[in-house]
Amino acid sequence: MITAQVGLIHYPLSLSAFISPLYFLRSPLAAMAAAESTVATKILISPRYKRSGRANGKGHGVKVTASKKTGGHHADGDISRGKASFMKWTLDDVVYVAKYHRIPCFFAAGLLFFIYVEYTLRMVPDSSPPYDLGFVVTRSFHRALASWPELNSILAALNTVFVGMQSVYIIGTWLVEGRPRATISALFMFTCRGILGYSTQLPLPQEFVGSGMDFPVGNVSFFLFFSGHVAGSVIASLDMRRMQRWQLAWLFDTLNVLQAMRLLGTRGHYTIDLVVGIGAGILFDSLAGKYIESRKKTALA
Repeated sequence: MITAQVGLIHYPLSLSAFISPLYFLRSPLAAMAAAESTVATKILISPRYKRSGRANGKGHGVKVTASKKTGGHHADGDISRGKASFMKWTLDDVVYVAKYHRIPCFFAAGLLFFIYVEYTLRMVPDSSPPYDLGFVVTRSFHRALASWPELNSILAALNTVFVGMQSVYIIGTWLVEGRPRATISALFMFTCRGILGYSTQLPLPQEFVGSGMDFPVGNVSFFLFFSGHVAGSVIASLDMRRMQRWQLAWLFDTLNVLQAMRLLGTRGHYTIDLVVGIGAGILFDSLAGKYIESRKKTALA
């Protein structure tokens, strides 16, 4: 048996106490999942269990016992064996979760909402172009770029300069500063982008507005999914934050937002290309970090 006292104490718990995802959400046990094994921290527990602790004269809260064999838990002798933790929730527990776990509750509501949307939405017919919300939002901007080629070329040239800034910074972190993480991340990202872009070749939007000043220079073919422009900017921005170059990072983030608006306005990318580009930048930066750490451990071994 493993016993943990909830309160301002240490938690010598094994990982077996944290197997169920719902275990984290149940109010008396939520703090235990957040506490580390050797850290003393202050714990918030639900009103029901606070009352239980006060009723028994225990200033630190309640005792929670976990069984290795059965996985059951009991508080002050209240034993529940073989049942998921949420099966014994009361109204106080529901209110606690809604109050202190707002982000999971928000996404739970989002899940239900988009289940309804997905199963009631009319599919786009094959004779129509894809529906893109970003194209709807930037409709006026698109008309301005289509009717004013000079403005389109100026913005394309500025965007090309920004792409050059990304490239110089990412390569410079390796060649000048001797930190290869951003460069490795970009290599991972562009290779994966090439594989995905070739595997699923999306049609170019019918309203695409090209420019000879755009990068790659000229009206050449390119992969739509996903945006290397956006992903490269995210990789550079994350590296700047690691090095505490805050102002430069915010500058890159701002330019990245303006770049995304331009790409939507020119119909150079779909919205999903840009959103996945953000996620790809974060993902491959993380993978590059794990790769470097693994090589360090191998070298030490």
